[in-house]
Amino acid sequence: MKLVKVLSAILVFLFAFTGTVHAQKNFIRDADRAYESQQYYSAIDLYKKGMSKIKNKQEKARITFQVAECYRKINDWKQAESWYNKAIKAKHTDDKMYLWVAEAKKINQKYDEAITAFQEYQKMVPSDPAGENGIKSSELSQKWKDAPTRWVVENVAQINSKDYDFSPTYGDKKHTTLIFTSQREGQTGNKVDPISGTMYSDLFETKVDKNGKWSSPSVVQGEVNSGMGNEGASCVNKKADKIYFTRCDQAKKSLITCKIYVAAKKGNAWGEPEMVDFGLDAAVLDSTNFRHPTISADDQVMVFSSDLKGSTGGLKSDLWMSVYDKKAKKWGKPTNLGSAINTGGREGFPFLHESGDLYFSSDGHLGMGGLDIFKAAKQPGDAWKWGNVENLRYPMNSPGDDFGIVFDGKKERGFLTSNREGSKGSDDIWSFYMPPLVFKLEGVVTDCKYGPSIFVQGATVRIVGSDGSSDEVKTDASGKYTASLLPEVSYVVTVFSDKGRSSKAENYLNLPDKDKGKLTTIGQNESKNYTLDFCLVPAETEIRFPAVLYDLNKSNLRPESKDSLNFLYQTLMDNPTIIIEIGSHTDSRSSNAYNQKLSQARAQACVDYLTKEKGIPAARMVAKGYGEERPLRMGDGNVLTEKYIMGQKTKQEQEALHQLNRRTVFRVISWDYVDPTKPVDPNQRKIVRPKVLSGAFDDMGDTTGADVKEEPQQQAPAPAPAPTTPAPGAPKPAGTAPAGSKPAGTTPPKTQPATTPAKPKY
Repeated sequence: MKLVKVLSAILVFLFAFTGTVHAQKNFIRDADRAYESQQYYSAIDLYKKGMSKIKNKQEKARITFQVAECYRKINDWKQAESWYNKAIKAKHTDDKMYLWVAEAKKINQKYDEAITAFQEYQKMVPSDPAGENGIKSSELSQKWKDAPTRWVVENVAQINSKDYDFSPTYGDKKHTTLIFTSQREGQTGNKVDPISGTMYSDLFETKVDKNGKWSSPSVVQGEVNSGMGNEGASCVNKKADKIYFTRCDQAKKSLITCKIYVAAKKGNAWGEPEMVDFGLDAAVLDSTNFRHPTISADDQVMVFSSDLKGSTGGLKSDLWMSVYDKKAKKWGKPTNLGSAINTGGREGFPFLHESGDLYFSSDGHLGMGGLDIFKAAKQPGDAWKWGNVENLRYPMNSPGDDFGIVFDGKKERGFLTSNREGSKGSDDIWSFYMPPLVFKLEGVVTDCKYGPSIFVQGATVRIVGSDGSSDEVKTDASGKYTASLLPEVSYVVTVFSDKGRSSKAENYLNLPDKDKGKLTTIGQNESKNYTLDFCLVPAETEIRFPAVLYDLNKSNLRPESKDSLNFLYQTLMDNPTIIIEIGSHTDSRSSNAYNQKLSQARAQACVDYLTKEKGIPAARMVAKGYGEERPLRMGDGNVLTEKYIMGQKTKQEQEALHQLNRRTVFRVISWDYVDPTKPVDPNQRKIVRPKVLSGAFDDMGDTTGADVKEEPQQQAPAPAPAPTTPAPGAPKPAGTAPAGSKPAGTTPPKTQPATTPAKPKY
């Protein structure tokens, strides 16, 4: 009896053990079947249940790899990376796991690690270009993230759910209705898809109000949603009277295949859909996928995704095109878009822009990870051909999947689909727009002589663009001005004053500077503020300009002197109403009569050059030779008389001061020149000008003070332009008020003022 009990117990144990083993084997078998049927969520669960009892290391490594594959196919790249690493550690034999773990690292934005992983795969399988392409795409991804484009991409949280929401299209002519595909609850049939583990997908719609708020999405009215199978990516034609969409059905004991259907608008709903067969045999239709239709603006061309025989990617999808036959009222047989568009990877979700350009998604072209959105420009001519594929870069693309783009007509805005970081659910709908480029110019106009604390009010800032645009703005009481600029334009900015309002209310001149006031917005892809500060020279006294050089004791202009006079020519052009006196001065080392004659001839030589060679009217200039009569008054109040100069200790100091006396200057003697060749504008306002000083020393009293005279003697050649900073020990240059004095109503400047306008800040 005891023996029977023992045998019975053993049999029970054996049956239980056998049943456990049998059940365990079924987990893996069922997982493999689920995987082959693309039921990846179910497969993951079954593999995990079964692998804990697997003792065979090789089989356990295979199952680990299969779990990683499932996670990759449902786009869970974080889990995929983890499980591929486990498969590598378990020494699985499929080399593809090294490629996919590298891809996972790239999508998970571990770019340095991804590059290393791609390099390892490249060494392992040098014949596969995926290694080299992965390295390049990882490098580009980092570069694009570091220097994003100007596109702004934002999650449309109002219409997204925790489930898949994707492939938006405008549903009406005014683009106030958005139709998209979603796997959210509330769909027709209320059934779960065993492949995705979520509800079957239906077409939903939402409407935007005048405040930009989207309504709660609801299923599209009509007969486009079947209740069985998945409705996928769709497009509505420009007339908004037809909708083309994807439907994926599963017949009994057959694989799921997707077809393109079309339905006409009937009132506020869509009518019964018809399948688009492209003139193909039933056998081809049954074994082939047709998805993601997009229609040209004239309804004559359809581009779609398919794995038709002849696809570049083999079993993967390519983009194909069909042309509508108006006579037969049928879509023609598809043609492949070719290798310029299609790769060995997946191409899908095309969109035909109203411009004719083609947008699509691909994981075969270099991208940031998963599916990226690309643009292919329509080639010239009537034929529908595209080329010059370019990645839309970050932030239009991301390390995740980016697809299903649609533009709002020709506007630089629209919607796309992405499962990037920040998504509310799996795939979300995101809006995008291109913010306008805003360029502003601002600056301050001050007094060149009395320093940056003296502002010029009422100065005119003229802004001339290379596109023919022209604008003028005035400075305010603080000397400030602002202006708006256009993109892709170069500008020249000048400033002048009808009437300055400094402490003395002098008139101001705009002196030429070839580098001053030039800027460009060409090539700028970011909004920017430019700053150009100017200073104007008060025309109250003599104004120095680059030195005019002559041969010894001669009035002939040297060739290099013409460059100096070109400065004066530009000043006359920039200030078209001024009449000037060109005054020439000598030192005191010859007789007064000799110096007077020489200086007059030199001044006249300047006038002759400007009239005869540059075309300035003679009525705008007066030549005046002052000889040695007006030695220069320095900023410290000292006058460079012969006595003062000879009182300096060294010959070098004396020669430097003689050089300062030898100068050619100009001053404004009138602001009222009117070109007699130009018609008078009756609407031109009369400008009230302040008093113009009659001489450089009118407010300084007698400054001759010449104590020593010398007979004519041989001199060194005329020196280079007077330095703005005198030699050591020499007095400060002219142009400032005497030390200890100040213009009426102002504080004396503490620093030595400039003799030419300061360069603007760029």
